[in-house]
Amino acid sequence: MDKSIAHIRQEYTQRTLDLGDVHPHPVQQFQQWFQEAIDAQVPEPNAMTLSTISAEGTPSARIVLLKGVEEHTFVFYTNYQSRKGQEMEAHPQVALTFFWPALERQVRVEGTVHKVSEAQSTHYFHSRPRSSQIGAWVSPQSQKIEDRSVLDQRQEAFEKKFAGQTIPKPPYWGGYAVQPHRMEFWQGRPSRLHDRILYTLSGHNQWHRERLAP
Repeated sequence: MDKSIAHIRQEYTQRTLDLGDVHPHPVQQFQQWFQEAIDAQVPEPNAMTLSTISAEGTPSARIVLLKGVEEHTFVFYTNYQSRKGQEMEAHPQVALTFFWPALERQVRVEGTVHKVSEAQSTHYFHSRPRSSQIGAWVSPQSQKIEDRSVLDQRQEAFEKKFAGQTIPKPPYWGGYAVQPHRMEFWQGRPSRLHDRILYTLSGHNQWHRERLAP
């Protein structure tokens, strides 16, 4: 291994995390940490890794943006026909990972994903910038294209098509909500002896908390 890579090292010393410090419900704990990330001006605190399962049973991961925490679920939006959309349709078990290095914190979420209502998707779609609404029509997400000009031509065509009118939500675009059944909060500590608090769902909205070894 390249020694310059092997020697990259960060000692984590900012904070601690104990069982007595956390909320009984993990989503409430997440909301507290998320607000602290916002207050600390962490760049794109809502960026999260979405991990799905392919048809072959292999993991697939990419960064998407959290757009809401609603009724104890994590909500995001995308193209239903994309690779991730197809994988979630076939295998609705997913994982989310948030990493806020400025706070030396990580949150892992595992759960089941489902589509939000058409009304909710439409409402959010029309709250987006107009350029983003056009973009949802322009991109045949995850499909092969010859070059960038394909997107440029489609963008020009849809801008002309929707000029002076409300842009409808594409039927293949909308939201997903992840219902968690396992959440882990990680706080970096010195000597790689990090604090890890795990929540597991043990009944109807009943969460069990425990500490894990790093």
